[in-house]
Amino acid sequence: MKIFNTLTRKLEEFTPIKKNRAGIYACGPTVYNYAHLGNLRTYIFEDILKRVLQYDGYKVKHVMNITDVGHLTSDADEGEDKIEKGAAREGKTAWEIADFYASAFKKDLSDLNILPPDIYCRATGHIKEQINLVKKLEKKGYAYKTSDGIYFDTSRLSDYGKLAGSGKRDLKAGVRVDLGEKKNITDFALWKFSPGGQKRQMEWPSPWGTGFPGWHIECSAMSVKYLGQPFDIHCGGIDHIPVHHTNEIAQSEAANGKPLANYWLHGEFLITGSEKMAKSAGHFLTLASVKENNISPLAYRYFILQTHYRKQLNFSWEALSAAQNGLNHLYRLLPDLPAGGEDKNLSKKFLESINNDLDIPAALAIAWQAVRERKISRKQLFKFDGVFGLKLAEFKEEQIELPDNVKKLIKSRDKERLAKNWAESDRLRKELENLGYKVEDDKNGTKIIKK
Repeated sequence: MKIFNTLTRKLEEFTPIKKNRAGIYACGPTVYNYAHLGNLRTYIFEDILKRVLQYDGYKVKHVMNITDVGHLTSDADEGEDKIEKGAAREGKTAWEIADFYASAFKKDLSDLNILPPDIYCRATGHIKEQINLVKKLEKKGYAYKTSDGIYFDTSRLSDYGKLAGSGKRDLKAGVRVDLGEKKNITDFALWKFSPGGQKRQMEWPSPWGTGFPGWHIECSAMSVKYLGQPFDIHCGGIDHIPVHHTNEIAQSEAANGKPLANYWLHGEFLITGSEKMAKSAGHFLTLASVKENNISPLAYRYFILQTHYRKQLNFSWEALSAAQNGLNHLYRLLPDLPAGGEDKNLSKKFLESINNDLDIPAALAIAWQAVRERKISRKQLFKFDGVFGLKLAEFKEEQIELPDNVKKLIKSRDKERLAKNWAESDRLRKELENLGYKVEDDKNGTKIIKK
């Protein structure tokens, strides 16, 4: 299996730390609002990675965090905590907001047939581990105190920013114009103090004062707790590279003197027009909006699978509707396939595609060609679907009870087709479509689908 490692900017063969085992840490949601479709594209990509590893015979340990405290509205460690801001917006407690949107997120994953992680770890449940990590950094001389928190001194690292392929001068991390008491423009918060005269809903005592953890320290503490250091693969969206993942690497490697993860994989943006989809912009689409347009979540998954995870994908309702039609067509062709058997050459081509940096579009094309040519069995296709995750084995063709007038039209049309009276056959097809029935002809006869 070859995967593109962001850290080295190379396609590399995956070599696990432990034979036949793979540890994955995926950056999960900040639960102050619903996940948008761009977020969900990243989770589908990570699910495909997990499924391909399992297809290859690896036992996968998948850990995902839930950020329910400490993610501020600015990457420059300024502004409100997103959870507290969400609580104020909806008139609920911060804990209620976090619980509600964490549950909504898990429902989205279920609807998209994304395999749940083996471990969900919430930042608020790992305060002790985060404090211990900050203490370790302080003891080693990487941390310093200001009036508003404990910060990491990036000048202590000669290779800070290596994930992004940039030097310190190029890493603006949210365009930090006002240094305040920070020593360097790229320094970041490890622990923030609660503002004076203000009682936060989420705050904890620490050796430095009452406060809450910085966003980056959470992932470092929790990933290492459950996967050790180093672990195999760290995933996330491409937007995590310049700040969040760069800072994870800095503090984890400073604390423990070894790499945090051996492979770093990042999914590209879902864009609308020329801009990425983002909650901060205030206009974003959720999975609920897909359902409201009578499109299934699995059609959105199918839409995502048609583009490689490292390429930007332009969202449109027309493209999503086309994906729904394509998936429905695949479902309808299933009964025409033989039940059993395996084409070993087909399996070889499929395996080569998925192991070539998760080239799912190529794997889909291979499967589709075999389906059209009836050269794949349902059993083999269902095995491939262990990677695609489209629930093909669960599809049951809807039995349509046809009215007598529709049955009569179908019988007449079949008669005209047999006589090769194509003009009359087409007229009857249009009449059926006007009544709400789609007609499909193939070598096995006529299929009638209720629109």
